Amino acid sequence: MIKKFIDKLFGKSDSPTTGAKRSKKSIFGQRQEVGPKDHAIDPKLVDDRAMDVVHTLKQAGYEAYIVGGAVRDLLVGLRPKDFDVATDATPEQVKSLFRRAFIIGRRFRIVHVIYGRGREHEVIEVSTFRAHLDSSLAEQVGGNERTSKSELAGMKHAVDASGRVLRDNVWGPMEEDAARRDFTINAMYYDPETQIVVDYHNGIRDAKKKTIRMIGDPATRYREDPVRIIRAVRFSAKLSALGFKFEDKTAAPLKSMKGLLADVPQSRLFDEMLKLLQTGHSLASIAQLKYLGLNTGIYPLLDVVVDTAEEPFLQLALLDTDRRVGEGKPVAPSFLLSCVLWADVRQGWEQRRQRGEHVMPALQGAIDDAFNAKIGDVSGRGKLGTDMREIWTMQPRFEKRTGSSPYSLLDQPRFRAGFDFLRLRAQTGEIDTELSEWWEKFSTAYDDERHDMIEQARLDHAQKPQQPRTRVKRVEPDAPRGADAGQAQAPTPEYGEAGGFGEPAPAKKRRRRRKPANRDGSGASASPPSDTPVDH
Repeated sequence: MIKKFIDKLFGKSDSPTTGAKRSKKSIFGQRQEVGPKDHAIDPKLVDDRAMDVVHTLKQAGYEAYIVGGAVRDLLVGLRPKDFDVATDATPEQVKSLFRRAFIIGRRFRIVHVIYGRGREHEVIEVSTFRAHLDSSLAEQVGGNERTSKSELAGMKHAVDASGRVLRDNVWGPMEEDAARRDFTINAMYYDPETQIVVDYHNGIRDAKKKTIRMIGDPATRYREDPVRIIRAVRFSAKLSALGFKFEDKTAAPLKSMKGLLADVPQSRLFDEMLKLLQTGHSLASIAQLKYLGLNTGIYPLLDVVVDTAEEPFLQLALLDTDRRVGEGKPVAPSFLLSCVLWADVRQGWEQRRQRGEHVMPALQGAIDDAFNAKIGDVSGRGKLGTDMREIWTMQPRFEKRTGSSPYSLLDQPRFRAGFDFLRLRAQTGEIDTELSEWWEKFSTAYDDERHDMIEQARLDHAQKPQQPRTRVKRVEPDAPRGADAGQAQAPTPEYGEAGGFGEPAPAKKRRRRRKPANRDGSGASASPPSDTPVDH
């Protein structure tokens, strides 16, 4: 036992699985090396930067493979969106080989190798082969990631009371790394130089049979990491168009184990929700959630999406997001989430305006209400929330098309997102399509054309009948106080109000301005009262 503990502490690969444990083929499977004639992967679909990472690691004497969903997509003829690499090099060794590489994560320590800059940058995620550890041998903590942060600081393998893995940073051989992955179709390793696929759990067979199957006991694996429940939905949605279906044993525990997600940090659930909605299969993901009985209880904001997905505005936004992903265009979570919450914001905005609030204060108040009710503390006050606010607050500004306002709005960094939002509103009949067509033309026009458009908009606005402004009465500063104040300041009924008899209110008398006491031109004025402070 002491030797096992020491080996596990230093991350030795043979400590947790010696003797009889390695003979269990059901756990570690059997290594199969499949050549290009059998797997038929097109090497042209492999990203050059991922190949560079693999080549650099192999040149340094380490094993390195493209792994996970990228191999799965390559097998079915899809071009992967992201490429991950697995290696026997430790995070520190990986980092030392690349100029721009960063070690991230606590639960799983991995390395991000960065290529390019700005919007064109690409991240290759590199992970070290991990040992397959029995949860009964792991150190246990009573709380979670936050409440037990100090305890977890020095641990490499730890679980909470429910068996959820909080730390998993013990390195091991490749066969053990494969056993700790979730689905068989995600547990294959591809060497782009030799074009060999290494398969331990019949992932190639399941890919051909179009089956999504969990490695090991599904209930145990979901308990280790409840986020696998959401990942299962995402994979099935992505692959459903190709005919993939869950193995019955893999799908059976999903609904009953949904409650385990309550212990997962909200920030992680928020990220998983965005992956569901922004991987190009948002509508299919929503359909899978409903089919599997997971349409409520995963994350509050996701509940809103599922519940309102059939409303024209949100459905159009989801379709537009899927289209952009399919075309390889970037998608911003702020845009999609602003569409998700727009019904709440718009309703609150209208209610506040009916109560007499001005346009922008009413909109700002409605936005605050929506954030507090549906997002809470997760990203609602950060950059994501700021971008969403900009998209919403642009909407009333689009109505003003005279003067310098169109030019200043066009210069806003988030103009395109705000305009796309306006276009969706027009397509669903919420506003006149003429407004979105005007801004589409204005955004692409030359300066002289823009000037003519603004002048025409000014003329059109001048010809429209203007609604009379409602004057807001101000209380005079030296109005009588005391018992007679109510009588002196009684409001005069407006047009058509009860008690007004349809007659206009009498004209308000202008109060004469008090003149200075000394008018001899010397600049002297009446002295202030003795209790009034005087600036020197």
